[in-house]
Amino acid sequence: MESWLKISWVLCIFGFLREIRPSEPYHAEILMSDWYHVTQEEINRSVYPVGTYSYLALQIFVFLITDFLRYKPVIIANALTGILVWSTLLWTTTLTGLQVVEVFYGFYQAAEVAYYAYIYAKVDKKYYPLVTSYTRSAMFVGKLVGGLLAQLMIGMHWMVYRQLYIISITSQVLALFWSFGLPKVEKSLYFHSQSGAGKDDTKSDAAVIENGSQKPEETVEKPSPATKQSFHAFQLLWTHFHSAYTNPTVLQWSLWYAMILAGFLQISTYMQVVWKSYDEPTIAWNGAVDAALTALSAVFSLLAGYFPASRLKTRTSFLTIAVLSVLQGGCILLSSWTSNIYYSYLGYVLFGGLFAFTITVASSELASSLVEDSFALVFGFNTFIALLLQCILTFVVVSENVNLNLNVFEQFTVYAFYFMVIAIVYFTVVVLQCVWSGVKGPKTNKEVVN
Repeated sequence: MESWLKISWVLCIFGFLREIRPSEPYHAEILMSDWYHVTQEEINRSVYPVGTYSYLALQIFVFLITDFLRYKPVIIANALTGILVWSTLLWTTTLTGLQVVEVFYGFYQAAEVAYYAYIYAKVDKKYYPLVTSYTRSAMFVGKLVGGLLAQLMIGMHWMVYRQLYIISITSQVLALFWSFGLPKVEKSLYFHSQSGAGKDDTKSDAAVIENGSQKPEETVEKPSPATKQSFHAFQLLWTHFHSAYTNPTVLQWSLWYAMILAGFLQISTYMQVVWKSYDEPTIAWNGAVDAALTALSAVFSLLAGYFPASRLKTRTSFLTIAVLSVLQGGCILLSSWTSNIYYSYLGYVLFGGLFAFTITVASSELASSLVEDSFALVFGFNTFIALLLQCILTFVVVSENVNLNLNVFEQFTVYAFYFMVIAIVYFTVVVLQCVWSGVKGPKTNKEVVN
């Protein structure tokens, strides 16, 4: 059997190859070029929202089929979808074509869960912290290489923006070929949690028939092994779900995880549209900005590992959440309220670094409070809630159905105050806790300090 280290590196190389997509930092720049017959307004209100909605619609479905198919087929499908997405972008020129691409891109994003869940099914639990670090770092490095490569190609005038799709397609093809070499997973968390499930039941049924205590025709009324396995899977899902979300600590960090992830997804989706609204500089530095954000995120994620969130009192952790949310909101304002695109770049990079810090803290706190086998379920459900919040933001702020008619700068002001509201909510909780503690009086030695 393969060692945990070998399996980790095989998966990490897939993650690295998957993330080398130099077209990503210039995606809006390419879509708003003369090649595509769409306007900036159509990209903002009719193209990007389709990807958001499809990501939400597919996320839970992909999570279930990932477990049922035992990861590897979904990882292969993820690479195939990447090839389809960026190949289609090379030849389509219409609004309808771009909307179809966004549907497939929603699956491409949703299928990322297979990459993260695969390793937990292949290695021993004692290696979870190490392999989690490796797999996330591999994606960071791939994204960093993609950003630097994009800036080099554009800055040196070796390629035009649209030709970056060729590199993105190539990296997805390499990821596809590499994915076939991933070791097969024999068991999964829910649908294949026990090898040979149903065999004992079949044998016992045959024994009963032979003893004459049950007629052969009566056996058809008994559920099949596949039915029993499905029932067991969903029963286990519900048990893990109920156990996790009745835990106040899990609820606290899950709520923050979902809210900040929703904000980050919305900001990262539409940030390039904001930059396109500025007077264009001589060189668009989107690739360098993406690389800087990735590098800062990696550093901040590392620092988050030393943040003593688990040793903080509940009140102090709420106050920390409030402060970090205010800082994120401030960075968004810097990126959208300035008339200088370079300050906008700076605000976005700082926002990305703070997000990496906060999401890492929230993830580690969740992981320490969960039953080991429910990691994928809880993080998947939290992501679903984040996508639901993002869809609400998209529908209210971006779509024309609500008739707010906000331009991109006004939309980002709303997103900034979204984080400010989060900060106010958590700060209000801290104040109420202080008031309640004052009303109840000092605690005795026998009481547990929160």
